[in-house]
Amino acid sequence: MQAKPRVRCSGVQPFTQIDFPGSIACIAFLPGCTFRCGYCHNPEFVLPERLKETEESWIDEDAFFAFLDRRRGLLDGVVISGGEPTVHAGLPDFIRKIRERGFRIKLDTNGSRPDVLRALFDERLLDYVAMDVKTSLERYQELVGPCVRPEAIRESIQMIMERSPEYEFRTTLVRELHGAQEIQGLLELVRGARRYALQAFRPAITLDPAFASYTAPDAIQMHVIGEQFRPYVQELLFREE
Repeated sequence: MQAKPRVRCSGVQPFTQIDFPGSIACIAFLPGCTFRCGYCHNPEFVLPERLKETEESWIDEDAFFAFLDRRRGLLDGVVISGGEPTVHAGLPDFIRKIRERGFRIKLDTNGSRPDVLRALFDERLLDYVAMDVKTSLERYQELVGPCVRPEAIRESIQMIMERSPEYEFRTTLVRELHGAQEIQGLLELVRGARRYALQAFRPAITLDPAFASYTAPDAIQMHVIGEQFRPYVQELLFREE
């Protein structure tokens, strides 16, 4: 019998009270990503050359589950983040093993692989999904690279709204990237969402060094943008990136 693919974590944050609403959790970061967003603040989990530098320190499944077993009764859930977790063939089995231990699951995703999301929903493996919605569909490939099918983004958004027990969409706003046309495109994508979070770009660490000179909307601009979304989503949040 062929062995099931296994997951290795590129990092683990042992405790968070803010990343999984309603749950005390840890975060398992999985390496690699389908996108190349210039403003990404986790390039060490995305770029192959950066991943290679840290590979020796990655945490295998046995070590992660030993850690998790010691946290029973202390944690409610596990956030699976990245990178982009859905690129890993071993993700479904990884989640099953977490759920068998009694933990709730939150998945952070860029929505590029609706087929993977569908399979996870079919097995009812997810309690909460947070999807980053980057920009209008027309600008998606320009921002994240040619590997994305814009219609896959729309498909994932619709599926999450229909099938996820709890969910949120979130957008990182960059003044140079999110003009009136992009905001209108975002509004159409998330219209009717249960929860939508806006966060301002943070230029300190970026995948593309050129983005270090880009700027975040100020508080007034964030408020003005937020007011455009408020009539169309059930709950609007403002977060730090």
